[in-house]
Amino acid sequence: MLHLHNSVRRSAPALACLALFAALRAAAAPVAGSGVYLEELTSPELRDRIAAGTTTALVPIGGTEQSGPHIVLGKHNVRARVLAGRIATRLGDAVVAPVVSYVPEGAIAPPAGHMRFAGTLSIPDAAFESLLEATAKSLCRHGIRDVFFLGDHGGYQKNEQAAAARVNRAGGCRAHALAAYYDAATTGFFADLKRRGFSDAEIGTHAGLADTALSLAVDPALVRPAQVAAGARGGAAAGVHGDPSRATAELGRMGVERIVDASVAAIRAARQTASDPNPNPTKRK
Repeated sequence: MLHLHNSVRRSAPALACLALFAALRAAAAPVAGSGVYLEELTSPELRDRIAAGTTTALVPIGGTEQSGPHIVLGKHNVRARVLAGRIATRLGDAVVAPVVSYVPEGAIAPPAGHMRFAGTLSIPDAAFESLLEATAKSLCRHGIRDVFFLGDHGGYQKNEQAAAARVNRAGGCRAHALAAYYDAATTGFFADLKRRGFSDAEIGTHAGLADTALSLAVDPALVRPAQVAAGARGGAAAGVHGDPSRATAELGRMGVERIVDASVAAIRAARQTASDPNPNPTKRK
């Protein structure tokens, strides 16, 4: 009897530790339906969230294309999803649709642009625009009022605008091609890097310092460190426009912050304008 009592007494601290661990694990576990990604919600969870006021949807648009020997083919898809998630979280009343990863990348035969490199996937402009249009209309059918296209790639910005215009002409839904997202990732971020002393030639326009730094900040797995030097040496022949040699995640985080800040501000402004029957302050009484 004494032996049993001592055994129980000795095991009490261990049991307490296990109980504490279980409690901490439960507290850290995500609550079902609490995220911002639409594909991780059930249909009733999304329905209830829309009814409670989540009437904005973000459509992250990536692409599958070469980015030199040092950045993975799906960089745009990963970046668009992660950044859209951060933007939605900041907004507090938005959900993120699945990433659009099939986009126009140029002629297939004969191959042009990125299609000259293995792994790039391209679809026709008309198919891409129809996909965006149908996506926006589908979301609005379920109660979403504002759909924002967030394009991580420069080549299809005009396609986003054309798709949004068609949705808006049809009525019953507001679609927006969020230029602020891409402008922040390029013009704004490039200016930040130039203030740090980096040249235009180094910053580059594709797979250079800016592109590589932003990828490192979002997910280091997007970049092959051992191949960065090869990308720098290869230049345009290797699909690289810029010099990624000095890219770091710290530099990329400036771009991430700029993209999220600019996008959140632009989305709030667009929604305010759309809901204001008389947005011109000079005409107000």
